[in-house]
Amino acid sequence: MPIINSLLENNYTPIIASDGNALQFLKQEFPNLESFELPSYHISYGRNLKLKILFQLPSIVKSVQQEKKIINDFILKNKDVVGVISDNRFGVRSSLVPSVYLTQQINVLSGATTFLAVFFIKKLLKHTMNVGFLILPILNFLESYPPQKNLNYKFIGVLSRFKKEVVEKKIDILVLLSGPEPNRTLLETKLISEFKNDPRNIVFVLGIVAGKQKKWTLGNNTFYNYLLSNALQKIINSSEIIISRSGYSSIMDFAILRKKVFFIPTENQPEQVYLAKYLQENGIAPFSTIADFSKEKLLQVQKMKGLKTEATHLKANLFSLFERK
Repeated sequence: MPIINSLLENNYTPIIASDGNALQFLKQEFPNLESFELPSYHISYGRNLKLKILFQLPSIVKSVQQEKKIINDFILKNKDVVGVISDNRFGVRSSLVPSVYLTQQINVLSGATTFLAVFFIKKLLKHTMNVGFLILPILNFLESYPPQKNLNYKFIGVLSRFKKEVVEKKIDILVLLSGPEPNRTLLETKLISEFKNDPRNIVFVLGIVAGKQKKWTLGNNTFYNYLLSNALQKIINSSEIIISRSGYSSIMDFAILRKKVFFIPTENQPEQVYLAKYLQENGIAPFSTIADFSKEKLLQVQKMKGLKTEATHLKANLFSLFERK
């Protein structure tokens, strides 16, 4: 979203291409922009992540090939397209226009297969970036990326769709749910049970982007099926403590808003586990698995420094490669 907003500010007209909940969410955030659907990767996660991904490789490769054809066909039919920006989709690229790959990491945290995974991703990135550069948002409290050879890339700093607001803290605990099923539902069930009779003001945003926005209450707990950015920004700024997954984008959002957070990483997603452990070991934010979580563990939050960083303002010259000569 920060990239889309920056493109609009610099007089470009973004066209959105995605799938599933992400597409539905972006269509609601940007109702006036053209959009179309891409094939889903249908990636599922299991306890043996390496084996699970290996078995899914043929279908992933097929989806990548399909989306690459869709993008090329769209550009051939729409001569005004001046470039492609891919948010971690390997097939969203074209040799017809400058192509940019947006990612938070080059190294894949997948245990013993790290070397092999990095090798294949770098090969894909070299093909993706036939023209253009790699953009990596980074957080200044995380370890720096090592120099990467043979990749035309650029660090652009911390990106977030949110802005810090000084408001009254009316919400004691905000629960932000996200991620693939069934993990999302498992966490929802666990936390609803944990806070069932809690007297504090607790708000759940379930992360189910379907149909109209809904709000309901159950005891002291308030529930939303989902919230768009403006409403979510207000509710996060109004919260004392947040419970969330430890995804990179979420961490950037909370750092910009300078929040106290308790993380519960998505099971079998090594990057989230790594980030949660890193933040706890450095006294920034505590974490727990779903199985080990109890509301008493939230007391650890006040002993931590919390997340804080400055947002990056994207400059117009970042998009100069899209200017036709």
